[in-house]
Amino acid sequence: MCTMTKDPNAYLDYKWDWDSWLASLEIISTATFVLSSGLTVGTYDITDAGKSVTAWISGGTDTSAEEATCRITTDAGRIDDRTIILEIRER
Repeated sequence: MCTMTKDPNAYLDYKWDWDSWLASLEIISTATFVLSSGLTVGTYDITDAGKSVTAWISGGTDTSAEEATCRITTDAGRIDDRTIILEIRER
């Protein structure tokens, strides 16, 4: 899992890249998110010609560690999750 630092007041974009996991012509069809209770996804897009997902995330409580999981389904019917840990720190 990847760990990043986020200010509790920040609204920032985070990217999940599946390019090396996907088959050569396979693309992401849908994306959903499972977040710690203090986080919110504002908007998201499937990016990089269907190989990545970029989401704008806000929230978090100072000094906490929050999880943001992106779950994708591909056009081949495969499903996978990737989780990032957001260390919430006042900056």
